Amino acid sequence: MRDKIFAIEKRGDGRISVWCKAPPGSQEVLVGADPDRFFVPPYVGDKGWISMRLDNGPDWADVAALVKRSYCLISPKRLAELVE
Repeated sequence: MRDKIFAIEKRGDGRISVWCKAPPGSQEVLVGADPDRFFVPPYVGDKGWISMRLDNGPDWADVAALVKRSYCLISPKRLAELVE
């Protein structure tokens, strides 16, 4: 998994957030359901990434699930199977 990024912690735009790879269609569902918590990140949003705010009392189980799913989307199948 060298050189593959599956999660990015971001600051500096007035929000603290984590950006993760997401399955097709997830952006619309997540942002539509909770736009105060989820947003489409600049630069990588058009590649299917989603952002989750961390500065407004996130549910850490949701954060963990988002990061885990992102890892499984990016990693080789044999490594993803170890996580699932």
